[in-house]
Amino acid sequence: MKRRIRRSEQEYSIDCCALCKLNENCPDKYGEKITLKSHELTVHYFCLLMSSGVYQRGEENEGIYGFLVDDIKQEVSRSYRLCAVCKKNGASVGCYIKSCRKMVHYPCGKQHQFIFQFTDPFPSYCKNHSPTQSLPVSSCVSEPLSCSVCLDPIEAVLSYSVLKCPACHGSWFHRDCVQNQAHSAAMFFFRCTLCNNKDMFQQEMLRMGIHIPERDAAWELEENAYGELLQVYQHCDANKCLSLSGRTNSSRTGWFQILRCMLCGSRGTHRKCASLNAFETDWACEDCAAAVDATGSLFAVLYLFWSNWKFVKGTVHYCLARSSDKNPWRPSNTSAILEINRLFLMMGRPSLSGSSAKEILQELASQISQHHPSMPVVVSGNKVLEAAMELVKRSDFKPSHALAVRFTSSKRIPSPGNTRRFLSLLVQQLQNTIFEGPDGAKNLTLDAQALREDVYFDVGCLLSLSLIHGGPPLGFFSRALYQHLFNFPRDTPLTVEDMGNTGFTDKVKKIQESRSLEELREAMQSASEYLEVAGCMRPVDSLSDKDTLVEDIVSFHLITRMQLPFQRFCEGLKILGVFDQVQMFPGAFVSLFCSSPDKLTAETMSALFTVKFSEQEETTGKESAVVTFWRHYLVECEVGRCATSLEDVLIYATSADVVPAIGFSPNPTLSFLNPLDPAGAFPKSQPSSNHLVLPVVPSYQVFKKNMEYAVCQLTVMQAI
Repeated sequence: MKRRIRRSEQEYSIDCCALCKLNENCPDKYGEKITLKSHELTVHYFCLLMSSGVYQRGEENEGIYGFLVDDIKQEVSRSYRLCAVCKKNGASVGCYIKSCRKMVHYPCGKQHQFIFQFTDPFPSYCKNHSPTQSLPVSSCVSEPLSCSVCLDPIEAVLSYSVLKCPACHGSWFHRDCVQNQAHSAAMFFFRCTLCNNKDMFQQEMLRMGIHIPERDAAWELEENAYGELLQVYQHCDANKCLSLSGRTNSSRTGWFQILRCMLCGSRGTHRKCASLNAFETDWACEDCAAAVDATGSLFAVLYLFWSNWKFVKGTVHYCLARSSDKNPWRPSNTSAILEINRLFLMMGRPSLSGSSAKEILQELASQISQHHPSMPVVVSGNKVLEAAMELVKRSDFKPSHALAVRFTSSKRIPSPGNTRRFLSLLVQQLQNTIFEGPDGAKNLTLDAQALREDVYFDVGCLLSLSLIHGGPPLGFFSRALYQHLFNFPRDTPLTVEDMGNTGFTDKVKKIQESRSLEELREAMQSASEYLEVAGCMRPVDSLSDKDTLVEDIVSFHLITRMQLPFQRFCEGLKILGVFDQVQMFPGAFVSLFCSSPDKLTAETMSALFTVKFSEQEETTGKESAVVTFWRHYLVECEVGRCATSLEDVLIYATSADVVPAIGFSPNPTLSFLNPLDPAGAFPKSQPSSNHLVLPVVPSYQVFKKNMEYAVCQLTVMQAI
C-alpha cells in the first residue's frame, strides 16, 4: 500500500526553506527568501549564512550569492541531526565551540537565545557559550532608567535581551529595539543614540549578534524622502486669520508676511493676525511662548528641553540619524543639537578622567573575596603555564576567589608571596603562546589549533587574572595590538612596521619601496600567493596605487584575518571587568600594557619600604644607622658592587621582581631585630606580608655580607 503524501510535503520543496523548513518570508528576521525554481530550491539567506557546512565557493552571481546549488543541496542532506529546540531533523547550525554538540535550525536558535555573528566566518554560539557584556566597576556610571531607543522602562541587568553601548556605558536598549534601529539605519548611520559613537558601537553590536545591513539607510532609499523638508512652513495658525487671500498666502514684507515660531519652526502666523508691529521678526507659538516669557533667556529654553527630555532626546537622535549631505539640517543646526546632547551627558555623568591604572585595578580587586575558599594551584617544576591552563578550565573555577599557589619543589605553605611568583612566571610564559614578534612589541598570531582549543580566551582570562591578583605589568603588547583592542590612540594608521618581523614583512616592504611601476609589479608577483589569500591581488596602473595596496595588506594581516582570535581574546580580558575599564580609560593603561616596567633604582626601592622603628629610645639610634646601611647597600646593588641586584632584594622581601600592576598590598615595611650575636644575625623576610626584618649590626661590612648571603641563598633555592 502506497503512503499518502500530505499537502505540506508536496509544497515543501517550493514554498519552504530547505534548511529551517519554515514558509515565512520575513527579511528582517530570516534574511531574504530566495527561490530557484529551476532547481526546486528555496532558502532563507540567514539560514544559509549560518549553516555550519556550506561556504561561498562561487562568484557573487553564481548560485545564491556565491553559494553553489550543489553545495546547498549537500548541506541539506548533511543536516540530519535533531534540533536541540524543536527536536526535529534538519538542524544545520551548530555552536562554534568545538566541544559543544548543540545543533539547531536558525529560527529555533533565535528563539533559544543563540547569538549569530554576521561577520566572517559567521560563527554561532549557544546560550552557554555566547559572548556577554559586563558592567564597568566605577560607581559613577548610573544605572539606566529606560531603553535609549524606544524610551520604555528597561531592567538594569545585562542579558541576552538587554544590551549596552561599549563606549559611553550609559546607553542601554532592548535587543529587539537596537536590531530594528540597525535594520533602519544600516551600516552608514547606525550608531549609539546617546554618545553618537559609531565604530566601537558597531563592532560591539556585531559581536553581540546584531545584524547590520551593508546598505544605505532605509530612509535614504525612499523615493522623494526629503521632499517635505525642502519646503518651509507656510501657514497661518492664528485662531482668526485676517488675510483675504487665505491662510497659506504670504507676502514678502508687511502685515501679511508669515512668521514662523523662532523656537520650533512648526507654527506660523501673519503679523496682522498676531497683532505684531510691522518691523517685528521674532514670534513664538503658544507651545513655546511660556518658556520664553518666563525669563526671556536661553535658560528658559533649556528648561523646556529638560522638562521634556524624552521627547527632545528622541528628536535629537532622529535628526542626527537622518543627517546627510542631502538633508537640509546644516552644520550649525547639527552642532547645536550635539551641544544639547553634550549638556544632557554632563547633567547625568561626572568626569572620570582623573583615575590612574593602579587605582582602577585596585577598585576591580575589591571583587576578590577572602571569605570564600581559595582556588588551589599546584605547580610541578617549571610547569607554570600548564597549571594555569588547568585552573581556568576547571568547572569550579571562580576568578573572584583568591589563589592558593603551591610549588611542589618548595615546602612552604601557599602564601601571597607564592602567588606573586607564580603570576610573574606566568606572564613570562604567556608571551610565547599566542603572540609573535620581538620582545616588548608582540602581536597576536593566527593559530588554528589555538582557535580550536579556545586558547585565545584562556590567555586573555589569565592576563586579566594576573593584573587583578597582583601580577606584574604586562609591558609586551605592541602599539598596534593595543590600538586594535582599545582604539587608542585614535585615528592612527597602521604601518608595515606594525606587522613585526614576519616572513611576509620583507615582501610588503619591497612593494612599499618600489620606485617604478615595473618594480611594483615584480614585488607583487613575488608575493602573489599571499596577496591572493588577502584579496589584495589587483591590477595596478600607476606607482601611487602602492600606498592603497600596502594599507589593505597591513589591514588584512593585522585586523581582518584576526577577527575571531581578537574576539575570543577580548572575551577573556573581560574577566573581572578588566577589558571594559581599559576601554574606558585607554590612556591610563597604555604604559602598563605596552611599556616595560620602570627599572628599579636605589631611590625608588628605598621609597617603596616604610621604616618602622622600635618604641625604645635606646635602640632608635642604632636602627637609624641600619637604615643608612640599607640605603647604601641599595646604591651598591644598583651600580653593580654587590653579588645581588635590586630585583633579587625585592624578590627576597616580596616574591616579586617588579612592583605589581596593582601595587603591593600591604605596602612593604622594614623593621629591626636586636640580636645577642650581631655578627651571626641575618635578615629575615616575610613575603606574605611584604615585610623585611633587618638585624642591628655594628658595621656596614657585616650588614652587606649577611644581606648578600640571605638573598643569594633564596636565589639558589629558587633555581633548583
